[in-house]
Amino acid sequence: MLGGGAQGSAAAFDLLRQDTVEKVVIADLHPDRLHPALRPHRGRRLATLQVDASSNDGIMGAMEGASGVLCALPYHFNHEMARMAVEAGAHFTDLGGNTEIVTRQRGLDTAARQKGVSVAPDIGLAPGMVNILAQAGIERFDAVHSVRLWVGGLPRRPRPPLNYQIVYALEGMFDYYVTQAEILRDGKRIRVDALSELETVEFASPIGRLEAFHTGGGTSTMPARYENRISSFEYKTLRYPGHAQVMRAIRELGLLSDRDVDYNGAVVNPRKFFIQQVTPFLRNEDGDDLVVARVEVTGEKGGARSRVRYEVIDHYDPSTRITAMARTTGFTLAIVALMQARGEVAAGVGTPDEIIPAQTYIDELGERGIRVTFDRLPQHATKADPVQ
Repeated sequence: MLGGGAQGSAAAFDLLRQDTVEKVVIADLHPDRLHPALRPHRGRRLATLQVDASSNDGIMGAMEGASGVLCALPYHFNHEMARMAVEAGAHFTDLGGNTEIVTRQRGLDTAARQKGVSVAPDIGLAPGMVNILAQAGIERFDAVHSVRLWVGGLPRRPRPPLNYQIVYALEGMFDYYVTQAEILRDGKRIRVDALSELETVEFASPIGRLEAFHTGGGTSTMPARYENRISSFEYKTLRYPGHAQVMRAIRELGLLSDRDVDYNGAVVNPRKFFIQQVTPFLRNEDGDDLVVARVEVTGEKGGARSRVRYEVIDHYDPSTRITAMARTTGFTLAIVALMQARGEVAAGVGTPDEIIPAQTYIDELGERGIRVTFDRLPQHATKADPVQ
């Protein structure tokens, strides 16, 4: 396990619950900062290793002999970590989030096939879970007209002015708020601004009404895969009402810029400074969060047009102190790593929608208490039932 933060810790915790897993090694710059759920396992099947991913010191040696490598580092490390894993002959999976890097990872396909290992980038919540569910929906139809994805990591008790709490690195979240999103419109790939095309989406009580807006990364490579085959394909982030308006103002004032500026002779990075200032206001030590994900696919089957919906709502687990975001993201990473080790993922490089068997994945989520509901909506809504 590369990276022992919230998502990496959740993935490691899940692996340690599997009887088939012999040993888990967490490689991190600060390996002593173990999540409370992991501490009872240390010295038994859990080992830690201090490594610096920026210099690759010790990482290749840690990969030798491993069945699989899970990467929960910031996305800019993913290509190099994948390259080293393939060289070491280990399966590799990461949290992804940057489509350009995934494109570079595809260049490892031949080497991975020769080694007999699989490389699975973009395996988290979004991208990851929702892409697997989108592909499952697509396969239910003869022809598909539209695919819509909505995902939000939310505090259970929102506090103004942002109505948000930190559920993963703010650096990554703010990057999504300034990066254009790639979507399909009229079957063609186009780019739209982040935080744009605001809409409201209704969920069952007690969640209620949320707002949704475009952000980058969530569609992974699916728009390119389905260009000229599906008319509309888009992903939006969910937040409590009012969030987007505040964040647009903050962005337009230049506070999310990642370009260094001179301030009275000192070099200042606006985004890093903003993160430093805002973090105390967005941290919730209780971790009491929830994740909301919805996937809707509209198409035709047997000449009849209909719509299907997958939905996931997950909550913070107080017994393990693992957040809903870490559960849905980290457990997904662990599930795919286990599939790779069991030989259920073909050798080579593939994104979640291309290589992950949806029903197996859904069943695995259910075993971890993460329930996927399925709705078939021909003319009017029907009661949501578990996926069959």
